Amino acid sequence: MPERKNTATGPGRVLVAVYAIFALAATARAAVQIATKFHEAPLAYVLSAVAGVIYIVATVALGRRGSTSWRVALVCLSIELLGVLTVGTLSVVDSEAFPDATVWSGYGEGYFFIPLVLPVIGLLWLRRTARVAQD
Repeated sequence: MPERKNTATGPGRVLVAVYAIFALAATARAAVQIATKFHEAPLAYVLSAVAGVIYIVATVALGRRGSTSWRVALVCLSIELLGVLTVGTLSVVDSEAFPDATVWSGYGEGYFFIPLVLPVIGLLWLRRTARVAQD
């Protein structure tokens, strides 16, 4: 059975590096917020923690070779895109529900909209690497 191309080669290395940075940033931010001021905006902080976990799993999956890792990355990036679109829209429509920003609030405006663009680039990269390698 032919194996999928490695997603962490060429431009994929940059993608993995950016995901690793976002995994660290989102998880650290959520951990500090949950530990110090969870009562102020529990929904926002839990969503930031969820985003951090998704970034961690996506980073690992994008950095590994194989069909299973490719599928895990596809699921993570799809959830991430759905999350940033959903939370982004809700945070714009009902800003009172989000008294403090999440990674995905305002479509990731606090992170220069990278959370909105990143899963799109990642999904395009996965599409490109989905072509089976010819031996």
